[in-house]
Amino acid sequence: MFFFIDVLWSLFPLYFFRSVRDSLSETESILQVVPKTMAASSSSTILCNAAESDLCRDDSAAFLLKLVAIASILLAGAGGVAIPLIGRRNRRFLQTDSSLFVAAKAFAAGVILATGFVHMLAGGTEALNNPCLPEFPWSKFPFPGFFAMVAALITLLVDFMGTQYYERKQEREATDQSDEQSPGSIVVPVVAEGGNDDDDDKVLGEEDSGGIHIVGIHADAAHHRHSHPQGHGSCDGHQKLDIGHGHGHGHAHGGLELGSGARHVVVSQVLELGIVSHSIIIGISLGVSQSPCTIRPLIAALSFHQFFEGFALGGCISQAQFRNKSATIMACFFALTTPIGIGIGTAVASSFNSHSVGALVTEGILDSLSAGILVYMALVDLIAADFLSKRMSCNFRLQIVSYMMLFLGAGLMSSLAIWA
Repeated sequence: MFFFIDVLWSLFPLYFFRSVRDSLSETESILQVVPKTMAASSSSTILCNAAESDLCRDDSAAFLLKLVAIASILLAGAGGVAIPLIGRRNRRFLQTDSSLFVAAKAFAAGVILATGFVHMLAGGTEALNNPCLPEFPWSKFPFPGFFAMVAALITLLVDFMGTQYYERKQEREATDQSDEQSPGSIVVPVVAEGGNDDDDDKVLGEEDSGGIHIVGIHADAAHHRHSHPQGHGSCDGHQKLDIGHGHGHGHAHGGLELGSGARHVVVSQVLELGIVSHSIIIGISLGVSQSPCTIRPLIAALSFHQFFEGFALGGCISQAQFRNKSATIMACFFALTTPIGIGIGTAVASSFNSHSVGALVTEGILDSLSAGILVYMALVDLIAADFLSKRMSCNFRLQIVSYMMLFLGAGLMSSLAIWA
């Protein structure tokens, strides 16, 4: 059906835009157009119905390279995710609240951001705009951007609900512990810095006699919060505070610590979900390829990519303060995902047709969804969380270094798209 339509469309100019003097050569023109149209249609059909046709195809060499890729990517991912976790156990090795870690995390955030925009979204666009797909509906609507937007919004919803859940859970646990340790109420004397004329300066539960009536809250923490309510908007206590020694002003703010802990838990879990989802995809894509020319640059690109993604994920896991067993499970799950994807792709490579409609649609949708998740996590939970923090705004040197590392990571990961 499409063949005859192509023939008629090609013959259309012969009858409406040619002069009478050329009418004698119409038969010759028809004989020229029909074979050309048949050749174009048959070549397109062969391309869409056949498996990978590459001049560089070599099944045995590709299989050996896949084994190298599994080992290289596994070591890179495991090394990247292990460094922050080891730093949590051995404080001299790498502290997760040090300036070095913040700069390295900024570099990793740039890598993840470039992965979402330059690699995953571009891959999804290429797959969903492939000529082997039917024109309707894939050519009538920008599906890659739409799927990326939907994934980002769903990630926002999961991020919000997860944060709310863990904050309430930690608040209940903290309340139960404080009730067990200090049942009843206590009165904490507070030395007034000025007169007692202004009642608006009192906190909830403050007595007229200068004490605070507290139920279920540690006296020292409450006294610490009330005794210096001013100065939170300044950099006092932050400018001269080395990032590598995070103990300082924030130890008494229990509510902030609860909220921060809940955020780290949610960020680590959602980030792992986004990374795992696209790691499976890129692993299968490498596994189904039988071209050594395609696999060689992918090994270097994916090893670089997995190392810094693992570093960012390991930092979030470390900051969330999971138990050793949970942290180890999350780290192993990340490190093994891409090699497992390569194994799956290798197993189905002989019967897999990368140009089929099902393969293109699946790859395009999953790539676009992964792009939305990675872009959201990089911008909101990694970049904004660190770059808009008080610690960053009060340390000009750290700002310069972090921005340089962020742009460097994004630039290097983007440049890898030239080869992979």
